Amino acid sequence: MNLFTFIKNDINLYNLHIDCKRFKNIWDAFPEELDSSGNYQFNNFELLNNDCNRDNISNNYCNINNINSSDSCNNNNNNNFLSDFNKISAGCLYLLDEFIKDCGVDPSPAKNNINFVDYILIWLRYMLNLKNSYEYNIFCFYGTYIFYCDKYNTKKSELTGYKSYTDIIDDKWYLFNIRKNNISNLYKAFKSLCEMYNKLDDENNDCNKYLEDNEFLKKFEELKNDSEFTEDTYNSKLLSILSNDYDNFKKECKNAQDSKSPAHTEMNTPQSGIESTEETVETGKIGVTGHISEVTSSSSIVSKLIPVVSIFAAISIFLGISYKVNNKELKNIFIKYVQLLTKTHTFLNILY
Repeated sequence: MNLFTFIKNDINLYNLHIDCKRFKNIWDAFPEELDSSGNYQFNNFELLNNDCNRDNISNNYCNINNINSSDSCNNNNNNNFLSDFNKISAGCLYLLDEFIKDCGVDPSPAKNNINFVDYILIWLRYMLNLKNSYEYNIFCFYGTYIFYCDKYNTKKSELTGYKSYTDIIDDKWYLFNIRKNNISNLYKAFKSLCEMYNKLDDENNDCNKYLEDNEFLKKFEELKNDSEFTEDTYNSKLLSILSNDYDNFKKECKNAQDSKSPAHTEMNTPQSGIESTEETVETGKIGVTGHISEVTSSSSIVSKLIPVVSIFAAISIFLGISYKVNNKELKNIFIKYVQLLTKTHTFLNILY
């Protein structure tokens, strides 16, 4: 069983893996840095068309023509999502929309990983913070696209602890009170974690390199040792969410590695005794979980199998002879020979 299969068996982990794939769509469409002229870069706006129904993204959300928004919200041409603010808002709405819909994932991510909304809003704040003039547009986003939107205010009976998706976002309102610099650090830590998920699939499931030294751990240790994060309730809460998601990732990595251990390979791969022993030793050198003890155990298994095979071979031969030649003396010799082999087998068990 490979790592991706283990991820699919853990619904919370699987949902995070799926949501990180959607974040990759956002990163490809909206690079997280300004160009040389200080402008946002929008590479592929059409990529954000909803994956469930393939409607145009401007039709997926509220009819905002009837909403009286302040000029400071920069909502000119808002129905067509033409301004920078509205394009970034559309990216956030894409993530929220994919989050609350099944899109082929059963059960829905919204029922299992509510904390992913934190990551979505962190991305939104990070993108708006790239331009000082947009820093406070996070409130415009909420007022324009969330508060007045029936889609998010509709009661959902399947949500545990929340009446609607607006309730979930309201519960995450503390994110809007976190300082700009801290949002930047939290976002970078989250992105490094998400990139590890995105690199894992059926062909690339060796995650040893992610368990000891990686960009996420470096960033996380840096934040964990920062008093501004440990002493602030909001910051420490987000650190805890990141830590839990990384712990789940490590758990599945170790499970996948254990499933590929030498002992597991020996029991499932039909090979001759010599070939199996050589492969086990070679695997042990790589550093797969189990190391020397499992290599020794595998060699012992092979050694024990040799006398067992000999016993069955002897039984087959003598039974054939006994069948053709009904000789009492020959039968006695056969019985003594089997007893001798049995004693030898017992001795080998003690020896190994």
